[in-house]
Amino acid sequence: MAYPKAPKHKELKPEDLRWRCSPEVFAFDSTIDLKPIEGILGQERALKALRLGVDLRSPGYNIFIAGLSGTGKATTVKKMLETISSNCPPLFDYAYVNNFKDNDMPILLTFQIGKAKIFKQDLSNTIDILKKRIPQALESEVYISRKKRIIAHYNDREQALMNSFEEKLKQQNFSLGQVKVGEAARPEIFPVIEQKPVPIYQLEEFVKQGKLTEDSAKDILKKYNSYQQDLHTLFRKGLKISEEFQDKLNLLERETAEVVVKGAIENLRENYSDKKVLEYIDEVEESILNNILIFKGMKPEGDTSAEGFQIDYFKEYEVNVILDNSGTKDCPVIIETSPNYLNLFGTIEKVYDGRGGWYSDFTKIKAGSLLRASGGYLVLNVKHLFEEPGVWRTLKRVLTYRKLEIQDSHNYLQIAPSILKPEPIEIETKVILIGNDYIYSLLAMYEDDFKKIFKIKADFDYEIKRNDEVLIQYARVIKKMIKEENLLEFDKNAIAYLIEIGAKFAGHKEKLTARFSQIADIAREANFWAIDDGFKIVSAAHVKKAYESAKERHGLLESKVNDMIEENMVLIDTDGERIGQINGLAVYDADFYSFGRPTRITATVSLGGGSIINVEREAGMSGRHYNKGVLIISGYFRETFGQNVPLTFNANLVFEQSYGTVDGDSASCAEIYALLSTLSGLPINQSIAVTGSLNQKGDVQPIGGVNEKIEGFFDVCNSRGLNKKQGVIIPVQNIKELMLREEVIDAVAKGKFHIYPVERVEEGIEILTGVKVGKRNVKGTYEESSVFDLVEKKIKDLYAKSKASKPNNENNVPVKKKKKRR
Repeated sequence: MAYPKAPKHKELKPEDLRWRCSPEVFAFDSTIDLKPIEGILGQERALKALRLGVDLRSPGYNIFIAGLSGTGKATTVKKMLETISSNCPPLFDYAYVNNFKDNDMPILLTFQIGKAKIFKQDLSNTIDILKKRIPQALESEVYISRKKRIIAHYNDREQALMNSFEEKLKQQNFSLGQVKVGEAARPEIFPVIEQKPVPIYQLEEFVKQGKLTEDSAKDILKKYNSYQQDLHTLFRKGLKISEEFQDKLNLLERETAEVVVKGAIENLRENYSDKKVLEYIDEVEESILNNILIFKGMKPEGDTSAEGFQIDYFKEYEVNVILDNSGTKDCPVIIETSPNYLNLFGTIEKVYDGRGGWYSDFTKIKAGSLLRASGGYLVLNVKHLFEEPGVWRTLKRVLTYRKLEIQDSHNYLQIAPSILKPEPIEIETKVILIGNDYIYSLLAMYEDDFKKIFKIKADFDYEIKRNDEVLIQYARVIKKMIKEENLLEFDKNAIAYLIEIGAKFAGHKEKLTARFSQIADIAREANFWAIDDGFKIVSAAHVKKAYESAKERHGLLESKVNDMIEENMVLIDTDGERIGQINGLAVYDADFYSFGRPTRITATVSLGGGSIINVEREAGMSGRHYNKGVLIISGYFRETFGQNVPLTFNANLVFEQSYGTVDGDSASCAEIYALLSTLSGLPINQSIAVTGSLNQKGDVQPIGGVNEKIEGFFDVCNSRGLNKKQGVIIPVQNIKELMLREEVIDAVAKGKFHIYPVERVEEGIEILTGVKVGKRNVKGTYEESSVFDLVEKKIKDLYAKSKASKPNNENNVPVKKKKKRR
C-alpha cells in the first residue's frame, strides 16, 4: 500500500542546543582585577520580606525563610542582621531571687542593662556587712547589760514562785527534790519522815515496820496527790515565764539588730527605684530580722539537718543573674545550631545532696538562647526543632504568649522533676526559621497558630534571570568565595565555563542557578585540580575536569543502568521499526545530578468498551500525574476519533520492565504515538525517542529534565554506534531549556543525531512513521491511507465487529416486555 509521505519537519541546529557564555563579556582577564560582591545576588523578593520582618517589631512578625539549600539563606540572614544594630529596642538584665513567702516560686527582677550584676554585688556586700555587724551589736555592753537585767528579772520571778511552793510543802512535812529519769531529771515531791525525804513508794515499808500507821500513810498519800496537781500548775507557770523570758530576749535581740539591719538595708535601697526591686529589698530586711541566729553562726530554728552536712544558710540572699547584657553593644543575634530543649529554653539544674537525693533552688535556674536573644534575633533551622522532644510545642507556646517559663528540662533518667516554678519572663525575641517550602506548607496546613506567629515568609529563589549585568555579578560572587577561602584566582574562561554550568544546573538558557553552593563546590574542586597540575590560575579545563570528576564520583547508578542496557537485560531498540512500540524517556534522580535513559513503552488494542487500561495503575505502580496523563489520552481519542463512531476498543499501555513507581505525564506523547501506531498498523522508527506531555486538544506541552533525557538516549545510541537516523522528539517549548553536552552538539552538527521540536501530536507521529497524518476533507473523512485515516478505519472496523458480535437485544432491537401478574 502506498502511503502519503510526511513532510520534512524542522530539526534544531547546533546553536539552538546550548547557550555559551562569552568570556568577552567580562572586562577582566582574571579575578585578580575583580571586586567581590558585597550583598547577595538574585534574591530581591526575599530581601524585601526579610527587611520588613526584621524591622517590624509587632507581635507575630517572626520570619520563615523558605528555599532550596545552597541559595544563600543563612548567609543572607547573617549579613542582614549585622546591619540592624541601630534599630535595636532597649535591652534588659534579668535575675531570679528567692521568694521568701514561697520558695518554690522564685521572683524575677528586671534591671536596666548592666544593673543586675551591680545589684548582686550590692546585696552580697550588705549581707557580708551584717554578718560582722550583727554579732558585734549583740556583744555590746548596752545589749549585755539589758540582757542581764532581763535574765535577773525572770530568774527572780521563777525563784519566788519556787520558794513559795517549797514553803507551803515544808509546813506540811514535804520537800521538793528531783528524780532522774533516764538522762534527764524532773521535779518530785517527797514526804519527810524522821527528818528525811522519803520516796512515796516506800510508805508501805514504813507501815510494815510500824513507823507509820495506815491512817497516817493514807493521809500523806492524799496530801501528796494534792501537791502533785499544784506542782503541775507550778510547772505551767514556769513554762509561761520561760516563754516570756525568751520573747523578751528575742525582742531585745531584734531591736538591737534592727538598728544595724535598717541602716545597711537603707544604704542598699537608696541605689534603686524599681518598685519590684524595692519590695524584694523589704522582704530581705524582714527575713534577716527573722533569722538573726544564722548571723550569729547558729542553725535557724526548725533545722533538722544532720551533723557534718554543710548548708549555706545565706544562699537565700543570693541573686541569680541569668542574663547580663552589660557587654552587649548591638542587637543580640544568636544562630542556634543545636536547639535542644535545654539550649533553647534554659533549664533548672539539679544538685546531688550527698544523701541519695537531688535538689534545686532559684540559683540553679539557667537561661537558654531564646532569652539571650531577647530584644534581638534567634536564627534556627526548622528541621532541628522536630528532632528533639517538646521543642517545637514549647517554642510555639512561647511565641504565642510572648512569655518564657523556664522549666525542668525533659529527662529520661529516674530523677524526679523539679517542683520550682519560676516567674515567667516577657521576651521580645524575633525568631527566624530557615527551612523549605515543603515544611512551610505542612506547618501552615496542620498547625493552627503557625501563620499567626510567623507572619513573614521570605522565599529564596533557586534561579536568576540572565543578562550581562547578572553575569558580572555572578563572577563577583565567585570572587567573594575565592577571597574568603583563599583559592587560586580564576581566568575569565574559567568563570565563563562556571557560569555555563550554572545555566545547566538551572536547566534553562536564560537563567542561572541561585544555589551557589553547587557552583562553589565545583570551584573548590577546580582549584584543587589546578594546584595538582602546578598552575597558579584556574582555567576552564580545570573547571571542566572538576565537573566531570564530580559526575563520575556520583555516577554509580548511571553506570549500572548502562550495563543493563548494554547487556540486553533491559530491552531497548535503537534502530529498525516496530508497530505499537516506542522509546519513551525517563529521568533517574541521583544525589549530585540526574540522568536520563530510554524505556520501552508498548500498546495493544482489542475489542472492548472504549477504555484505555493503564497497566501501571492496575498494578499499583503509578502516581497521580501519570494516571492523569493516561486519562487525557482518552479525552484526545474521543475528541479526534469518537465524533462519528463509538470507540469500541480496549487499549493496554505498559512501561515494559518497570519495577518501581512511575509518575509524571512526560510519557503521554509517547503513549499516544504507540496507540496510533497500533491502530493504524504503521511501524514506529525505533531510532527516535520521544518525550512530552499533551492536552486533550493534541497540543504538546513542555516537560522537565529535557537535557538529561536527550543525553541519556544519545549515550545509549552512541555506545551502539550512531546510524545518522537516531534522535529525540521534544516539545518546542523546551528549546530554551537546552544546555546539552558538547559531544551531543558535535553529533548534531555532523548529522549523526537529530532533535525535533514539535507543537502538535500530529507532527510527532509523522516523524516517527514517515507517513502524513492527513486532514479531514469536506466529506468528513481523512486523506486516503494517511495515519488518521488508517486509525479511523480500524476503529470503524472494530465497531462493526463488536456490533456484529452482540445479540439482537444488544443491537437496539426493541423487545416487548411481559407484564407481571400480581
